[in-house]
Amino acid sequence: MDITLAPVPLSPSIFKAYDIRGVIGKTLDSNVAFRLGLAFGEAVLAKNEHDVVVGRDGRLSGPELSAALAKGLQASGVNVIDIGSVVTPMVYFGSHVLKAKSGIMVTGSHNPPDYNGFKMVLAGEAIYGETIQKLYRTIIALPTSNKQTTGAYVLHDIGLAYLERIISDIKLARPMKIAVDCGNGIAGAFAANLYRKLGCQVDELFCDVDGTFPHHHPDPAQLKNLQDLITHVKNSDAELGLAFDGDGDRLGVVTKNGHVIYPDRQLMLFAEDVLTRHPGAQILYDVKCTRHLASWVKARGGNPVMWKTGHSLIKAKMRETGAPLGGEMSGHIFFKDRWYGFDDGLYAGARLLELLSRVDNPSKTLDALPQSISTPELQLALNEGENFALIAKMQEEEHVKKYFSESEKIVSIDGLRVEYENGFGLVRSSNTTPVIVMRFEADTTTTLTRIQTAFKCAILAIKPDAQLPF
Repeated sequence: MDITLAPVPLSPSIFKAYDIRGVIGKTLDSNVAFRLGLAFGEAVLAKNEHDVVVGRDGRLSGPELSAALAKGLQASGVNVIDIGSVVTPMVYFGSHVLKAKSGIMVTGSHNPPDYNGFKMVLAGEAIYGETIQKLYRTIIALPTSNKQTTGAYVLHDIGLAYLERIISDIKLARPMKIAVDCGNGIAGAFAANLYRKLGCQVDELFCDVDGTFPHHHPDPAQLKNLQDLITHVKNSDAELGLAFDGDGDRLGVVTKNGHVIYPDRQLMLFAEDVLTRHPGAQILYDVKCTRHLASWVKARGGNPVMWKTGHSLIKAKMRETGAPLGGEMSGHIFFKDRWYGFDDGLYAGARLLELLSRVDNPSKTLDALPQSISTPELQLALNEGENFALIAKMQEEEHVKKYFSESEKIVSIDGLRVEYENGFGLVRSSNTTPVIVMRFEADTTTTLTRIQTAFKCAILAIKPDAQLPF
């Protein structure tokens, strides 16, 4: 039996640095998903693997894309283990505990409801960069008719095994009362249940899975999306608030005082604990993190390593270095200590509760972590491709000398991070949307303004019509 592939325009723009992501009906549909299944299946077989875990988040387009993806994988001769509607970490978990070492999660993560995409693990490694581009080239080269070699297809419920694995690892010193905001993302199907099993009382906010995200966007990296949780924690007897993104691999935290504990400060608490078991170990963090993190890790005998932003990039660096812990400002936290090394918002939340259950006042402990005046992630929206061009010009040596001569250190591993005696500024290109991401930190408002002014002048010199968010 032959399958005829309808010619569908395939946009190279959906093949991002560490995943595939597009708009339903415009750059992504079931035919693209099917062809991706064929191409990924070829890559799996080339690794002498034969099985792939497939999961999906709560988006309305998920079932159709997931079904088409599975058919493409089967047509390539690969066996499919369909674990259904799950958080992304469950696909990663499946690639460790099931016979399949490869997996694909159908997810749009924190993007708007009309987006969807694919996060992929190939033979035990999260793929990114050139490997994703190779998939694109493979899809382009696929014949319009492909001989079907049907692999097996089975349904598998991995939820209970996943929850039991976390519950077996995490022990709270006392019961806690928390609030959980899932923003109607797929984490709502699992988070409250997990924390109750750990011994918590849980107030649920927007835990009904709804792919239209009717209340607020499931992205805890944006302050506006945490306002409901902040208000609830302030006005209830909850000790702490946890928030998750659309596919459950990122964690947001708010205190009783309404303060947001951004992931770089969460990482301080995690690093302090992990270094008691791994003295002298490397702790990875991305270019968006506070400069206080490095001194905190050094003071506790660890070796801080700054790296590029991107969940696949951090995971690859952790494999390379053997680091037991990594994290990035967007909320991805990676535990190799007592866990598997992949980013998991639900597990990170459990580890945080374990640590905070040892103290009487969790908010006091969190608020005491070092900090300076800082901005959240700020974004400058641009046209497709314009973001990369702007960053390339920002990194040019003459441009750096002209606008950042007072700096102490220039870091260009991912965008441009300019460090000063009392603060830092960062501009980098998002790998998922055509925006420039910026973050600033300083010891005083005067210094913060001075750093932002230098960046503003440097950006406007390249793009005079830029509508900067500061």
